[in-house]
Amino acid sequence: MTAQTIAESAMKAISEIVRQESAIVIDEGKDYLVETRLRPLLRRLGLESFDALVDQVKSIGGAEVKRAVVEALTTNETHFFRDEKFYEALREGIFPQLIEDLGSRRELTMWCAACSSGQEPYSVLMLLAEDFPEVFRDWKLRFIVSDLSREMQDRTREGVYAQHEINRGLPAKLLVKYCEREGAHWRMKSELRDKLDVREINLVKPWMGLPHAIDIVFMRNVLIYFDLDTKKEILGRVKRVLAPHGTLFLGAAETTLNIDRSFIRHERQKTGCYRVVE
Repeated sequence: MTAQTIAESAMKAISEIVRQESAIVIDEGKDYLVETRLRPLLRRLGLESFDALVDQVKSIGGAEVKRAVVEALTTNETHFFRDEKFYEALREGIFPQLIEDLGSRRELTMWCAACSSGQEPYSVLMLLAEDFPEVFRDWKLRFIVSDLSREMQDRTREGVYAQHEINRGLPAKLLVKYCEREGAHWRMKSELRDKLDVREINLVKPWMGLPHAIDIVFMRNVLIYFDLDTKKEILGRVKRVLAPHGTLFLGAAETTLNIDRSFIRHERQKTGCYRVVE
């Protein structure tokens, strides 16, 4: 099958499908990105064109194809210990304060939304294990991690990474301490994997089963893909699940400013750290 280019009608249809299912907006001029991401799906389904793919999505029983299209067009850029200031804020400010606030009940609940392939939650766990071993070892630690992609959920749950993924941010001393070699890959040890509660959550659909007193919500580099109304809706939902003392982390290029006035930036931290003020 020769490489196909996407017709304007198919591009519009696919963009609308992705918007409806995930609220992610595909900007104009992204035809090449859509073609590159979806060609493997065309080959897998034995389809000759993007128009045929749209027909498959719209057909009776096309739900799984629709899911595959949305997952293929979801950005999954991540690496270990991404953004040094973020981890400094956890180590020097957020975790010490939470330990002081929650020390009597010795429980910590976190949620990493849109976790991609899992490098961020594993990095957070390694930081806890290294710098706050009592919390990691003895506290009731509940760490929910979620993504809309089943492939990303499986990858996070398995905790297996290729060498080039390991090379992106994981220090050698932590690699030796927390990973086991599996052929050409590395697997996170069970002491880390067993602490993750991996779930499927689409941020623009109802959030089922989340606790209503989460101490930290990690939602970094997620809101940038949504329009203003969707950002407002998501931040409103975050408020409902965040504990009164809780913290929301956004990406460096994201803000609650002019979106939700009940969030204020944490002045002591040099990163996208927010709390709710009533």
